[in-house]
Amino acid sequence: MKYAFIERHRHLWPICVQCRVLRVSVSGFHQHRVRRCQIARRRHLSDAALLAHISAVYAEHRGAYGWPRIWRELVKRGIRVGKRRVQRLMQQHGIHARGKRRFRVTTTDSLHDLPIAPNLLNRNFTVAAPNQAWSGDITYIATEEGWLFLAVVIDLFSRKVVGWSMRPDMHRSLVIDALEMGLFQRRPRKGELIFHSDRGSQYASDDFRNALEKHGIQASMSRKGNCWDNAVTETLFGSLKVERLHGERFETIRHAKDAVLAWLL
Repeated sequence: MKYAFIERHRHLWPICVQCRVLRVSVSGFHQHRVRRCQIARRRHLSDAALLAHISAVYAEHRGAYGWPRIWRELVKRGIRVGKRRVQRLMQQHGIHARGKRRFRVTTTDSLHDLPIAPNLLNRNFTVAAPNQAWSGDITYIATEEGWLFLAVVIDLFSRKVVGWSMRPDMHRSLVIDALEMGLFQRRPRKGELIFHSDRGSQYASDDFRNALEKHGIQASMSRKGNCWDNAVTETLFGSLKVERLHGERFETIRHAKDAVLAWLL
């Protein structure tokens, strides 16, 4: 209120005199004026200027962001704007997040006679502490040299990838290597960790089950044909393909590995 009074009467009395009488600092008054000017500029941002900011964020994230994520990014950058205004401008100019491509490669071979673990996780994706529940899955990336397969291990507490492995085939060592990386990085206590996966033959193999048993990890598997039982890893792979891999053409497996690693790390 004092700063507003000084602003209104600054043509009648010197600012320094008013500040002395009202017992406020001159520097504080000038900082107040700068803040008001900044807010005013943000409020009067034209549609054209805002559209330029939206387009910049959209391009930086390779077309992966829809209006909610672009709005959040704009706010982070100090641009005050309403959600509906961002949504309206993007719709008017045909700016929208690109969709995920549909692939036909099958990474889950559940037609086997190997032991199937019970669904201990039961879609409980919210855990109280690290190294209580991990999930794992396999996906694939197309290259000119053939398929590249990626296995990941995610800590459900932080949703962070704690282990990964890539190979040009789906040998069981793909998932074992990813698990071993997670164990090396986290060193969970025996008997306190659940590892959840689908029913694929890699996860049901003797070698993978032996690796779990060796480290005192309980196995958990999704119900047959139910991708929602492993929704966290499915979401991660969806983000990878939309945000990084969509529209890319990799000449070599090495190039694909570099792109995946840059996104994961």
